[in-house]
Amino acid sequence: MCDEQTQKDVEEFLTRSGVSRRKFGKISAAIGLAMMLPPVANAQSVTETDVDITTADGVADCYFVHPSTGRHAAVIIWPDILGLRPAFRQMGKRLAQSGYSVLVVNPFYRNARSPVVGEGASFGQPEVREHIMPMARALNAQTHFTDARAMVSFLDQQAAVDTGKKIGTTGYCMGGPMVMRTVAAVPDRLGAGATFHGGGLATDADNSPHLLIPDTKAQMLHCVAANDDEKSPETKNILRDAYASAGIAAEIEVYEGTLHGWCPPDGQVYNETQAERAWSRLLVLFGSALA
Repeated sequence: MCDEQTQKDVEEFLTRSGVSRRKFGKISAAIGLAMMLPPVANAQSVTETDVDITTADGVADCYFVHPSTGRHAAVIIWPDILGLRPAFRQMGKRLAQSGYSVLVVNPFYRNARSPVVGEGASFGQPEVREHIMPMARALNAQTHFTDARAMVSFLDQQAAVDTGKKIGTTGYCMGGPMVMRTVAAVPDRLGAGATFHGGGLATDADNSPHLLIPDTKAQMLHCVAANDDEKSPETKNILRDAYASAGIAAEIEVYEGTLHGWCPPDGQVYNETQAERAWSRLLVLFGSALA
């Protein structure tokens, strides 16, 4: 999870790379919408829509993208702490080009419509942290459950969604616990879940996400940042034991040389090589579990 220690790791990485926080912000803002992810082989043409979804707490603005023809397995994407923004729209579109009907959620809809941060924003900027942390702290296990059910209900009503196939879900950073609670909230509909540098997956709290594993059925993928593993080396073992006890297939791997936040292409510590490897594992998971 994003905190002072993970930000310290980022600062040290940027210093070693010869990039200051201010310089990174200028570079990110300059790149903006021009940033590109590697192309999708045999990419399908897609249709993109901004949608409003009624939930127990209001109306969530989301990005819905899907192949322009046919019905397809659905996927819910829970963004990291900077929320729904161009980078996650790109990631959602890329997944749709691979044949999925993808819903990218604004998790902060209770406070503001997306994007909640400007281009070039980073967690390393004090003003950004002051803006987003209250919104992040307002989310909890209950909001995760109610939002998950609302998103599944929306998807199951869409013509582009094949309701005969299971739904997948992915989450980054704070989206990790959301993934684990989504697969528990609607276990009969969720067939796969994946977390990328997810934080708070196994804690001492009574409502720790890992305690829900016996109530789930989805196959799982956990791609762990190396520095997150260094801080909490037992987390991966707790998860492995819990999945094994529940008889659930799970792939859990620490990605060498990565820092928390390495997957989104607008991140300060984006690692394209490892992000692409994690993406390839995601496609393998969805290809088997959502077929």
